[in-house]
Amino acid sequence: MRRTALAALCLAAAATAGITGCLPGQDKAGSEPKGPFAGLSGGEIADRALKATTGAASLRMKGDVADDESKGTIGLDMALDKKGECAGTMSMGGQGKADLIKTGSTVYMKYDEAFLRAQSEGESKADTDAAVDMLAGKWTKMAVKGQDAKDIAGFCDLDSVLAGADDVSSDATRGKTTTVDGTPAIVLHEKDGKDRYTLYVATEGKPYLLRVDSAAGAKEPVHLSFSDYDKPVAARKPAGNVLDLDALGG
Repeated sequence: MRRTALAALCLAAAATAGITGCLPGQDKAGSEPKGPFAGLSGGEIADRALKATTGAASLRMKGDVADDESKGTIGLDMALDKKGECAGTMSMGGQGKADLIKTGSTVYMKYDEAFLRAQSEGESKADTDAAVDMLAGKWTKMAVKGQDAKDIAGFCDLDSVLAGADDVSSDATRGKTTTVDGTPAIVLHEKDGKDRYTLYVATEGKPYLLRVDSAAGAKEPVHLSFSDYDKPVAARKPAGNVLDLDALGG
């Protein structure tokens, strides 16, 4: 089966399962001869959007995606590029926040108390309190050599995040035109079984993907916006003291 355009972009979240299956084509080239993308089917527009998006040197992802492991959601606001640099924030199930920077061969993270306590579920109160006292509100660093740091570094590499997303034959259908944060866009609709998804593609300049939303009740909920295409990623070593987690680990 062909993957839907949404399935490919969900890979960008690095947290959702790939969606398979497709909606049989319902609109054909020429069904809407006027306006943006005149003469193109929804699937052809989606394919162009994925090609443009994966061709960008950098972008920013913001929104919420499903997390298979926790069965909750991951909140993201992250800029990343094809050099493997990234900077932004993440949250798990809306419980606290962690700041993330990856530059060069080092990953920097800063957690707030709520995030640490939520991620310490199952640990003793003493151990949790000790972790909070040591880590909350402080920048930490890890070299990209341990598995945890490698996993984070992989997410920061835009080529890895979007791998395969441009090799898709979509059966999306065309919708209305609208705007996304002031940018003119066309709405595309895709379906996977009973689940329905909406994609927004820029109609001016390059046909970048601007947003992906799932309908209520989708088995893999996702709400992601994409912006700041080809803008530099502000990934710099944090100022001040940084706690070296590799040194603590011995």
